[in-house]
Amino acid sequence: MRILQIFILLLLATGWAAADSEEQRVAAVLDDFHLAASEADGPRYFAHFAPQGVFIGTDISERWNVQQFKDYAMPYFSKGKGWTYRPKQRNIDFSADGHVAWFDEILDSQNFGATRGSGVLLKLDGEWKVAQYHLTVPVPNELLEEVVERIQSTSR
Repeated sequence: MRILQIFILLLLATGWAAADSEEQRVAAVLDDFHLAASEADGPRYFAHFAPQGVFIGTDISERWNVQQFKDYAMPYFSKGKGWTYRPKQRNIDFSADGHVAWFDEILDSQNFGATRGSGVLLKLDGEWKVAQYHLTVPVPNELLEEVVERIQSTSR
């Protein structure tokens, strides 16, 4: 009976370790994604995207597939100009089958201060790839009405 209990505990511990390991793998992909951007390393940055990946920026017009985003970003990267976002807090969750991860993260930006990234990663051929990344600038609730009015006045 004691051996059975130990065996069950080992199985459970292995499952938890695997889950932690997958979370660490996703976190490492996201960390390197941000590091590659800050180092203006375009090939490394875009290698983190799934083939059908999408980047959604802060402007309402910014929804780019990978090629469109490359066309936008590579001229900056080729001049050594990247962007720096440092993760401060991150939450990662997984689908039941373990092949989809979604996340939200609070980032510190050199230009914009506190920002938020969220998105989805897919496990493709054993590697985690960014299927969607969405960058936002959170607006404090007490400023929201004023910000909305300013946005609406520019779109008239």
